Amino acid sequence: MPDQVILAIDNGTQSVRALLFGLDGTLIAKSRVPIEPYFSQHPGWAEQHPEYFWTSLCHACQQLWRQTDVPKSAIAGVTLTTQRATMVNVDRDGKPLRPAMVWLDQRRTEGLPPIGGYWGALFKLVRMSGTVAYFQAEAEANWIRHHQPELWDKTYKFLLLSGYLTYRLTGHFVDSTGCQVGYFPFDYKKLCWASPRDWKWQAVPMDRAQLPDLVRPGEMLGTITADAAEATGIPAGLPLIAAAADKACEVLGSGCLEPHVGCLSYGTTATINTTHRKYVEAIPLVPPFPSAVPGAYSLEIQIYRGYWMVSWFKQEFGYREMLIAEEMAVEPEVLLDELASEVPPGSMGLLLQPYWSPGVKIPGPEARGAIIGFSDVHTRAHIYRAILEGLAYALREGKERTEKRSHVPITELRVSGGGSQSDGALQLTADIFGLPTARPHTYETSGLGAAIDAAVGLRLHPDFDTAIRDMTRVSRVFEPDPKTQAIYDQLYHRVYKKMYSHLQPLYKAIRDITNPE
Repeated sequence: MPDQVILAIDNGTQSVRALLFGLDGTLIAKSRVPIEPYFSQHPGWAEQHPEYFWTSLCHACQQLWRQTDVPKSAIAGVTLTTQRATMVNVDRDGKPLRPAMVWLDQRRTEGLPPIGGYWGALFKLVRMSGTVAYFQAEAEANWIRHHQPELWDKTYKFLLLSGYLTYRLTGHFVDSTGCQVGYFPFDYKKLCWASPRDWKWQAVPMDRAQLPDLVRPGEMLGTITADAAEATGIPAGLPLIAAAADKACEVLGSGCLEPHVGCLSYGTTATINTTHRKYVEAIPLVPPFPSAVPGAYSLEIQIYRGYWMVSWFKQEFGYREMLIAEEMAVEPEVLLDELASEVPPGSMGLLLQPYWSPGVKIPGPEARGAIIGFSDVHTRAHIYRAILEGLAYALREGKERTEKRSHVPITELRVSGGGSQSDGALQLTADIFGLPTARPHTYETSGLGAAIDAAVGLRLHPDFDTAIRDMTRVSRVFEPDPKTQAIYDQLYHRVYKKMYSHLQPLYKAIRDITNPE
């Protein structure tokens, strides 16, 4: 039985997990409570009641105590990581004024006045006005202020889910700089709220007082209150140590502290991240996100509908596997992986571009998904493998963009997220990237990353280098197969990389025809 453990709470998109980690990174105990990601009152909306997230967190913690013999006296501290960009409005008493707008929400506020003055002129000069307008349209605060002004007027604090749950645990309106990912006035370079003259205050008008105080990862957010202790079973008075958003914590928990190590996340959103001490924008005006390491940046390229596409395929085309999986008491993805393994690399010429949701700039807001190369030999199995290959192609493109902007070559990969459990997906990744691809020792990398922040913050490890050395490791490395790599290289360079530029005019035509307003 370890003398000291860390309680990490991970509120993801699909579940809330309460996790106990030892100081060697071993997952000692785990409780998982599935959650409904959102409900939708209108097409494209994605909302969830903030209280639902809180009660799910409480349930996960109470369930954990029933499942472990680890004494609560061994818990040195608590830490929290959550899904990104889910926004909560609360009144002066901390009560939610409306359902949280979940990060999957697609509503936009078009027609807002463009940024004026010096900033407006500058954006026109560098041809970035469209990107800034996209930022304005996507901002949740702008939608609420425009469509529900009476609620916006009552908003005392505008919080991320991390800030709301921190308030419920500590009674303080405070959050970590590492959690600040969203459309609000945050200075991603200085890792603090934007200065009064920053253009973001024009783009998303609000009072600075409506935003929480910020501390850096590893610093204390507060202590567990008596009310929170009663609801969760966490001992009152324990320190709550700041971590970061789930993707940033995944990077840290995968051991990716050096910029030459690429961290792929095969989750709902697929990403490739590298950690840098220098501020670098992989795409101009699209900033790197805060790292789970204080003062560092997580250079990230996203495929918004990433391994969500596996769920999409399962629901739309995998009914047979779902029925058989239920009979066999296994996950349907196990059978889908077997389906993909029967298809040769390259899916017999079927290539998929995974832009089922648009981007900000690369790809642009007009982007759509595409599958090309169909012939009469293709089956569901080929489509499924083409999904996995298409996601890896898109992330390889992100790797190359990152390398070009940062001038640091990526020489090895770590893969986390749900898709990392598939041997076939990791071998395919190694072959497409042509790089050794490692699976971390634990699936719970986001929770582990948060625990590393807490371990360093509580001085249980002296620094992040030591904590990563002692708490992270790989369980298996997949080496690229030269013959398969050669096939993928040709398909990537001669076909995939040309798809978007060739199809972009058609995507714009589709948008103009089907959405003329």
